[in-house]
Amino acid sequence: MMDLETVLIVCFAIAGLQALAWIFVWLAWRHLYELRFLAAGFAAIALGLLLMILRGVEPAVWTVVLANIVIKLGLVLLADGLARFLGQPRRAWLGIPLLALYILSWTVAVAIDPANVAVRIHLSTLFTAVMMSIMILCLARDRTQPALLRWIAIGFLAEYMFASIVQSAIEYVSGAAAGSVLADRHAWYLLQGALFQIAFFACLLFMVSARLSAHLREKNEALSREIAERRRLEAQLSASIETERALRDEQTDFMRIVSHEFRTPLAIIRNSAEMIGLAGDAAPAAVRERIAGIGEALDRLFALIDRFMADDREAGFQPEPIEVGLLLESVRLHFAMTDQDGRLNISIADRGLRLFADPEMLGTAIINLVDNALKYSDRPIEIDAHDDGGGLVIRVRDRGIGIPAEELSRIGRRFFRASNAATRAGTGLGLYSSRKLLAYHDGILRLFGNPDGGTTAEARVPLPDVAGRERRSLEGAMA
Repeated sequence: MMDLETVLIVCFAIAGLQALAWIFVWLAWRHLYELRFLAAGFAAIALGLLLMILRGVEPAVWTVVLANIVIKLGLVLLADGLARFLGQPRRAWLGIPLLALYILSWTVAVAIDPANVAVRIHLSTLFTAVMMSIMILCLARDRTQPALLRWIAIGFLAEYMFASIVQSAIEYVSGAAAGSVLADRHAWYLLQGALFQIAFFACLLFMVSARLSAHLREKNEALSREIAERRRLEAQLSASIETERALRDEQTDFMRIVSHEFRTPLAIIRNSAEMIGLAGDAAPAAVRERIAGIGEALDRLFALIDRFMADDREAGFQPEPIEVGLLLESVRLHFAMTDQDGRLNISIADRGLRLFADPEMLGTAIINLVDNALKYSDRPIEIDAHDDGGGLVIRVRDRGIGIPAEELSRIGRRFFRASNAATRAGTGLGLYSSRKLLAYHDGILRLFGNPDGGTTAEARVPLPDVAGRERRSLEGAMA
């Protein structure tokens, strides 16, 4: 005959160790948060068994009720944890009310007839059958776990439910003959319950292992897809780089061809201007001035072609100390060739202010800004230059058609023109080239509308230590 207390201790030890095991497993894989409910379920069962062990031969009513309620709470937590783990509906609407009803009925049964154990066993069997049925339903509907593993777990759950029903039936008919191993049917029921805990624990471990293996396979597949995608993108990037390199080489060749084609007619124009100048000593001063202006414009064009066709930035960018007054005077002379200098109102706070810049590049940038203002305005253009405390600021202000506010941020992009400029000739490259030329000087270009109409273009170029640069250049030349 089995000793009931010994079986209770064995069951308590099994449930306690399983609770600890699930806690450690959850700590190792925190993303499987459902394992906390399994650990709590086994811990509750272990606590209920401990309360049974600690109660005396004639326990108080509340200890009997409390121990069984805690065990049944553990069963509810196991069902909830299994449903969460398998991604199935938790059916808390059934488990919680059933537990509340069980507590109420057990309390009433113990309070009315403490000696009637059969009623309490029948209530316990009913509760167990319902909870086992919920877990069996979750396993039957699951498709994430291997089918064989699910059916083995279902078999163990069905066996425990069947054992509970058998115990209830034996109690109903007052089965078990004296002296047989079945005489202490409570100890026998607890023993098979311990075996069920071990088997169910093993099934859950295999399920967790299957889940982790599936996650590992998914991550490996995702990693393989990512590697394949990165290789594809790398191939695309390499192809794009090669295409860009080919286009850049083609563009360079095209620019060389264009430069060569520009030089030929420009050289003819220069030779013609020189011959006119040699043959026209008796020409009026205005004609000689125009011929000199043509020569200066040709010099600027040849210089710009040489700069932009240089193989590197340093060769094309040739800064030197220049005065702001001379810079803006060259701009005025450029527009004097087309009799547009009369519309320019130039004011300079300090004509002797010096900066370190490429005169051809910076002059071309300012000429583009002024030409743009003249193109879109019939009124005088105001040009002012001043030192704002560390940088030279040159503003070109017109009172023309202006720029729509919603398009202001896009002006200056290559080939972009404002919607209200369609009636005027242009390519959308003037402001773009000005930005690029100012960038050589670490300068910036800003555009904003005027309150009284028109647009202000503001070019800002840093003012470095010109004297220090000249001194270092002289020292380098002497060395």
